[in-house]
Amino acid sequence: MNPWAVDEGCTPVCATHALSPVSPAEAARRCAALTYVIARGVSKGRRIAEPRELRAQARGMLDGLGVRLETGTGTGTREGAGAGVGAGPLSVNGSGTLVAANHISWLDVVALLAVEPVLPLAKWEVARWPVIGTLARRVGAPFIDRERMRQLPYAVADLTATLRSGRSVLVFPQATTWCSAPGGRFRRATFQAAADAGAPVRPVTVGYYQSGAPSTVAAFLGDEDFTTSLRRVASARDLTVRVTAHPALWGSSRRQLAAGARAAVCAAEPPAHVRAPVTRYASSRDATPSRAAGAGR
Repeated sequence: MNPWAVDEGCTPVCATHALSPVSPAEAARRCAALTYVIARGVSKGRRIAEPRELRAQARGMLDGLGVRLETGTGTGTREGAGAGVGAGPLSVNGSGTLVAANHISWLDVVALLAVEPVLPLAKWEVARWPVIGTLARRVGAPFIDRERMRQLPYAVADLTATLRSGRSVLVFPQATTWCSAPGGRFRRATFQAAADAGAPVRPVTVGYYQSGAPSTVAAFLGDEDFTTSLRRVASARDLTVRVTAHPALWGSSRRQLAAGARAAVCAAEPPAHVRAPVTRYASSRDATPSRAAGAGR
């Protein structure tokens, strides 16, 4: 079985507003604010890769979209985005760490970079995306091609070297997006790099809420296009992204590391079927059901 292979994931129909959307004028203002922040980031050139700049860029994107950031640890303590988490819950004594998070949205990366400026591991297609691809290359993000199995040992070796150098790397072991944290299996390939490097694995749970209730509005699912997802996020009322870091894991077995990371990530958020009900509003831009993309996000 291809270690990079992805499950089908959820379909766009899962992504819904839990509250009535904001006005079209406010949504347009948020999109304009986001565009301004991204343009300013691109103008910084390679300086965007500096930790302080990268964190500021990510927080500016969240602020532009009207998304509140909460951070904390598995004990439940949370802080606002401005509370100063520069050495926050994702750091482990200054050494390289494999940060393993569940995957719900393109917004996950922004939220995690707003907490800790790690290197996000991305699929190779992202390098060709306009603007986002440019930013990813400038921050030094490593890329993988899940369709080229022969490249797997080299990708793992490169990731191992990055961890040994002291740089931390963000990975999404579920390989595709789901509407909630317990959505899919954790692929083991990237955990081999942590085992080989003797690096810790830091499980992190990402969750989205509207007025304190779980929400799927930020989910970027299946073959939905980015513009549709962005419009839905920009029109979301009282949206919060919560980043919860769990105790670091150590080990020499990728199987155990992957299982331990998934258990920690999923324990922090109940599965979708036991969460608070989500109300669909006629004014929301709901996508029609479609086949989930095999490539994932």
